[in-house]
Amino acid sequence: MTSQWLSVLPPIVAIAVVLWKREVILALFLSIFTAELLQQTSLVSGVPLGGLATLERIVAVLEDRDNARILVFSLMIGALLAYIRQSGGVTAMVNSVINRGIARNQRQTALLTSGVGVAVFVESNLSVLTAGILSRGLFDRFGMSRAKLAYFIDSTSAPICILILLNAWGAYILALLGTYELEKPAAQILWGTLPLNFYALVTLVIVFFTAWSGRYFGPLATSASLKHEDSAEDLPVDATHPSFMFVPLFVMVAGRVGFMLWTGGGVMANGSGSKSVLYSVTLASLVAYVMMLHSGGFTHIKLVKIGFEGMGELLPLVTIVLFSLALGASLKELGTGVFIAGLVGEYLPVFLIVPMMFIAGALISFSTGTSWGTFAILIPIGVPLIQALGLPPSLVLAAILGGGIFGDHCSPISDTTAVSSIASGCDLLEHVRTQLPYALLAGGITIVLYTVVGLIYL
Repeated sequence: MTSQWLSVLPPIVAIAVVLWKREVILALFLSIFTAELLQQTSLVSGVPLGGLATLERIVAVLEDRDNARILVFSLMIGALLAYIRQSGGVTAMVNSVINRGIARNQRQTALLTSGVGVAVFVESNLSVLTAGILSRGLFDRFGMSRAKLAYFIDSTSAPICILILLNAWGAYILALLGTYELEKPAAQILWGTLPLNFYALVTLVIVFFTAWSGRYFGPLATSASLKHEDSAEDLPVDATHPSFMFVPLFVMVAGRVGFMLWTGGGVMANGSGSKSVLYSVTLASLVAYVMMLHSGGFTHIKLVKIGFEGMGELLPLVTIVLFSLALGASLKELGTGVFIAGLVGEYLPVFLIVPMMFIAGALISFSTGTSWGTFAILIPIGVPLIQALGLPPSLVLAAILGGGIFGDHCSPISDTTAVSSIASGCDLLEHVRTQLPYALLAGGITIVLYTVVGLIYL
């Protein structure tokens, strides 16, 4: 039992170092080292072997093609952002949106951003990228902080993806459910989670209420009054035409859908998310390059330089994504998630099973930074409970799914959190610090709702 309890030490190390040093990369590296050290059999040679194992764990991330695609995609996003910014398309699009009266104030800007995040429900990273790229200039124009932008795009991405399941999320969950004999079809159970996924629904309600009212609390209220620090991206660029921004974004979104259909053999739900997002972003970057070259204002050499400079700006965040993937793999081997789930699942009254499944999902996803990994751990625990105790399958599954996206939504080691920081141009720790109170509020309301439902129906 002692060794099992030690499996929660790596996430604790990560959180402690982040709070102490405010340095995410160091925190992730030390957390990976701790996880690998715990897997060594010899205390004498544990430290040097743990260090070597840490390096090998990080290298092993690249052996997985999906992981490698995510990392290359993160770099290509840097190039795409740089092209769109330097083309003058962002400035022109901001001017166009304001002149057309689409976004004339902070309220309209926040609602527009949230609406775009909801509309692009195909994939969470695509959602934050589209909404973030579109709205960065608007938020700067109206004196709204990048932390606020990061909150809006992050809080609409994973929640909407888990509600509108016509995407890879739905296909993945159906695959997990398909291994069990259930009274109802897996698809029917999954669609039944929509009105019962209280965390996703409450999160979206809070987002749109915040956007409409302009009322903020916690660190975000203070951050909202601060201007974003000057950086290369904030240097004034002469407006050209909105097409320099709109066309690459359209290509990225349409390409994402097209490549999902292509890789899935005509069925979008069967498509490869990692391939589609990489191919679509690369295609969008190529389109932006050709448009800028054709405009006559840029040479090939200058465009190559702009692209690599954009990639270089994102290297710290790409490193965070790399270390996050390595930590997730290490924690999986260590059994951290299974241990946490086991703790929650023991000796519970029936009416508390559903809220505790949500809490278990939230703890696992926040500690590991992965929603899909959380689903893989908890669905095999939740389904036997459904079968043995006669629990409503959609209700239990909804709690698991909501708990899973809690961490995907706000964990400092989640790739979606990192990509949200990239898309908004916000410091990662600032984003986590300002968003977490909202996630905890939604989580608290969710626990109360599941408890009430459990008391009434179980």
